[in-house]
Amino acid sequence: MSNIVRDSEVVELSAPPYFTFGEKVKAKRTIRNDGTYAGKEIGEILAKKGEIGYVVSIGTFLQQFYIYGVEFLESGNRVGMKRKELDPAMPREELEDDLPLPGAYQS
Repeated sequence: MSNIVRDSEVVELSAPPYFTFGEKVKAKRTIRNDGTYAGKEIGEILAKKGEIGYVVSIGTFLQQFYIYGVEFLESGNRVGMKRKELDPAMPREELEDDLPLPGAYQS
């Protein structure tokens, strides 16, 4: 019998990752060490709510979720986080407005 508790029946891996490499993100809540972060005590804060970081890796967990490796600026910690634990640092509409249109001329 497995002790793993799935957060939902949604399989994120059926779609592309929500965040991209290098994207600026912020923690939706305070993240504490659950015992899987080497060199830190269990319960020690790894990232504070609202702390800004950048996506430096994208992996998977349980063949269900994307795990985003986020390098947080203030704490200096690199933490693996699920989509539900992160928000874009800038609203997505602003992000999309800053991107050139496909085939657009760049001077």
